[in-house]
Amino acid sequence: MNTTSVDNAALLTTIDRVATAFSRLRGIKEGLVTGSSTSGIQFDEWDWEVGVGLYGFLRRAISTNDQKALQELVAWYAGQIERGLPPRQINSTAPMLPLAILVQHVDRPDFRALVEDWAEWLVKELPKTEEGGFQHVVKERLNDGELWDDTLFMACLFLARAGVLCERSDWVDEAVYQFVIHTRYLSDPVSGLWYHGWTFNGRHNFANAFWARGNAWITVAIPELFDLVPTLGEKDRRFLSNVLVSQVRSLKAYQRPDGMFTTLLDDPSSPLETSATAGIAYGMLRAIDAGILDESDRPHAERALKAVLAQIDEEGVVHGVSDGTPMGHDLDFYRCIPNLPTPYGQALTMLLLTEVFLEGGQRQ
Repeated sequence: MNTTSVDNAALLTTIDRVATAFSRLRGIKEGLVTGSSTSGIQFDEWDWEVGVGLYGFLRRAISTNDQKALQELVAWYAGQIERGLPPRQINSTAPMLPLAILVQHVDRPDFRALVEDWAEWLVKELPKTEEGGFQHVVKERLNDGELWDDTLFMACLFLARAGVLCERSDWVDEAVYQFVIHTRYLSDPVSGLWYHGWTFNGRHNFANAFWARGNAWITVAIPELFDLVPTLGEKDRRFLSNVLVSQVRSLKAYQRPDGMFTTLLDDPSSPLETSATAGIAYGMLRAIDAGILDESDRPHAERALKAVLAQIDEEGVVHGVSDGTPMGHDLDFYRCIPNLPTPYGQALTMLLLTEVFLEGGQRQ
């Protein structure tokens, strides 16, 4: 299979099926809501899992001009805000990225005000590590002195986009700085792959895990930053482009012949992981489109696409997606993470399939 031979009508049907399954997910470990009377987005927790899911759902809605889906997003956000949002931390920031984009498509001053207030909180009140890094605070723990690769997708892309939306160049600069400091402590200078985390307290990278989905967050986040901040400076583009090229060079070497990636990239005996495979392929395609990667990298994304399509069932559920993954202190921790249907697995798949769909539309 290659992206030039994909049937766009069939692909759109698959995208819609994956989006419908996302909408029907009740919660982590709760499966799909059944019954034809249910409508709207069913996931009822404001946190990172649904935040990533909403981003994929929104990107697909905008790309296909699905006004019904946009209104479902408005209804979900309005309901959550009316009920009262949870305490602010890195993971609860994830739903703010799609909201910062949604406000450009709907007339909701209250949404925009929340975007501005939350971005200001990130800069001024979120706990920081040494050297001003965004400490990866989550609802379960403060993670004192810790940088995680997840943070760039969960919080920094939002801050960058909020900076563009609100004409706050200082917010954009802060978001870019977070990419730089996270690169310094999480990117392996030998392979270019990213470690899951770093602690300033112990000054180490925990299990030294090249966790696949964590690497996927980076493969996605860099070209996404370029798109979200069109005015990004040339020196920042040059630096981050080289970071991504270095990472992808090793990702290609660790990709299986069938297109999949394993949970630990450099351990072929670790479980296969679909969300990482989808995210890496999507990031590669976006980077090729942005001129960061070369066209010669496309076959790797195409192999991943074929592998991801094989993991989608008739209801649109994406299988082979590992559960949310806290910081592991040994490699066996990552090998033992169970698989289950998740909003982020649906989202990363939607992003990949939508990107391929759009490329097909440009060729027609």
